[in-house]
Amino acid sequence: MGSTADYKFEGWAAHDPKSIEGNMTWQEVQPKAWEETDVDIKVTHCGMCGTDLHFLSNGWGATQYPLTVGHEIVGVAVRVGSQVTSGIKVGDRVGVGAQGDSCQSRFGDKCDECDDGEENYCDKIVWAYGTPHFNGDVNTGGYATYHRSPSHFVVKIPDGLESHQAAPLLCGGVTVFRPLKVHGVKPGMSVGIVGVGGLGHYGVMFAKGMGAKAIGISRRENKREEVISLGADGYIATADEDDWEKKHARTLDLIISTVASSKVPIASYLSLLKKGGSLVQVGLPDDGPFHIPGGVIVHGRTNFEGSLIGSPQDLRDMLEFVTEKKIQGLIQERPMKDANQAVVDLEHGKARYRYVLVNEA
Repeated sequence: MGSTADYKFEGWAAHDPKSIEGNMTWQEVQPKAWEETDVDIKVTHCGMCGTDLHFLSNGWGATQYPLTVGHEIVGVAVRVGSQVTSGIKVGDRVGVGAQGDSCQSRFGDKCDECDDGEENYCDKIVWAYGTPHFNGDVNTGGYATYHRSPSHFVVKIPDGLESHQAAPLLCGGVTVFRPLKVHGVKPGMSVGIVGVGGLGHYGVMFAKGMGAKAIGISRRENKREEVISLGADGYIATADEDDWEKKHARTLDLIISTVASSKVPIASYLSLLKKGGSLVQVGLPDDGPFHIPGGVIVHGRTNFEGSLIGSPQDLRDMLEFVTEKKIQGLIQERPMKDANQAVVDLEHGKARYRYVLVNEA
């Protein structure tokens, strides 16, 4: 089973909002207290997500310092609790995404979300870092040597999928995979992806992998060639293309917006949808609410909805899909020791498109 005496939890700790400027400190960190339903993971790879930046800077106003971020974690199981029933064994290559726990109807109250396999919508959701587990302990994230997670939220990484490719899928990838899955994307459908970056480039490749027509949507024309190279069938440059709303009106069945800003032309995006189509917002802005005119919803019978990460089953479905389709994200590996500079570079938009921190063997 392994022993906590065999290894030490160390990681990058943020101490205040200025940590986003690259001044995290490497130190021993305290994971949640061990429970026999847990798995300890020796971290080999950890993707860097925009959510990490929000937490480092306290952009959502919920950060409690000190904090070690990172929730796209891949590594090797080194300790498996005696009550783990998922089949995970010491030595397995495994991953953990953004969610650290849910109630799973185990505290006396029935939870429809957990019972329906939608643990990511549990009212008592626990994140992989930054929020207390049910034992009261706040966990540490994957910018570290080890991570401890309840086994229900640990998934096996399929053979044939490289660890550096798997890591960003566990939050960034599944965040766009889930709405595509929920809406049953298939051949004959047209899907728009707003913001073809860290999340959006997966959206384009996933939609294509499902047989749909994929349309990239971004502000500037100079990104067209890059987006088409990902497999997109078309591209809309909202800041540079004249009359784009009229030209592409009612052409899309589904739009997924990955942009974390409320200042986007949301009404114009909705006008691109066919009757009954849906715009799914997955980017979570911290700059105010969306302003949606009622008319654009009413006249098109269109839907504005949101989607939050993915359940453990969504993760498994996505990993199987990506492995089968041989989808390769655009990844830049960075040494774990250089995490401070990588945070600064990510904040400045330099990633193309996902940074993955790698621990030395």
